[in-house]
Amino acid sequence: MVRYVAKKFFYMLLSLFILISATFFLMKAIPGDPFMSEKKVPPEIQARLMEQYGLDKPVYEQYFKYLGDIATGDFGISMKHQNQEVTGIILDTFSASLKLGLCAIVISIIVGILLGMLAALYHRKLIDNVAMVLAVLGIAVPSFVLASLIQFIFAEKLGWFNVMGFDGPLDYVLPVAALSAQPIAFIARLTRSSMLEVLHADYIKTAKAKGLNWLTIMFRHVIRNGILPVVTYVGPMTANIITGSVVIEQIFGIGGIGKVFVDCITNRDYTMIMGVTIFYGILLMLARFLTDIVYVLVDPRIKLTGGKEG
Repeated sequence: MVRYVAKKFFYMLLSLFILISATFFLMKAIPGDPFMSEKKVPPEIQARLMEQYGLDKPVYEQYFKYLGDIATGDFGISMKHQNQEVTGIILDTFSASLKLGLCAIVISIIVGILLGMLAALYHRKLIDNVAMVLAVLGIAVPSFVLASLIQFIFAEKLGWFNVMGFDGPLDYVLPVAALSAQPIAFIARLTRSSMLEVLHADYIKTAKAKGLNWLTIMFRHVIRNGILPVVTYVGPMTANIITGSVVIEQIFGIGGIGKVFVDCITNRDYTMIMGVTIFYGILLMLARFLTDIVYVLVDPRIKLTGGKEG
């Protein structure tokens, strides 16, 4: 287990290094500089700003300095938020994004699995048909379209919720619904197809023939084996929810890291763009890493070196 974790951790560091390098050089490839929009700034002040942020040095010097700063957890100073560190801005705004993301992940897993289980247990019946129609709609409709639609209906027209903001418990309902709709649909379809396969497996028929209680069969055999594809999907789902929250936060006016990311792109705040991108990358890599560990724990037949025992 230690070797497996060490190997995964090494690949995480390698991926992170590639992400940092790619982000840095892509920022440098963008024409102009972050102070171009400041039309009234005299050339001497602009030169002083370039010197302050180290942008007057050769690219290779900036690159190695940035790598050294990242190694110590220093993402630099924001170019648009005066005298504010990128790390501080990320930590201040991430709490709202974390609450939104965790709620969406939990709701997606619970509702998706329940919907898929019902569809499998009532195969080719009304519940199955309704669940699959909802799943298709959840996959087909983009989250930003759904967010705008439910915001217009339930907030603007019916007045049940606030149009924007993230202050009380009711303010979670609309953004979480918009963010979790697509993951719920994917999980429901995965659970349904996996459980249908398990329900028709020989060992389930043997368990029934031995007279085992149906609830025992469901919880000990069907659900445990049926949710394995869902565990695999949790990593990509987390990535989709984290990246999708960027748009949702903008629509609902949530002051999270996603909204900050959009603003820093608009303002050409290079240090913020690189800092948030790397922060997102770390979150996604950790989610994938934890998914691999959980998958091994859920199914002991899987070897740590990959594959299943024969």
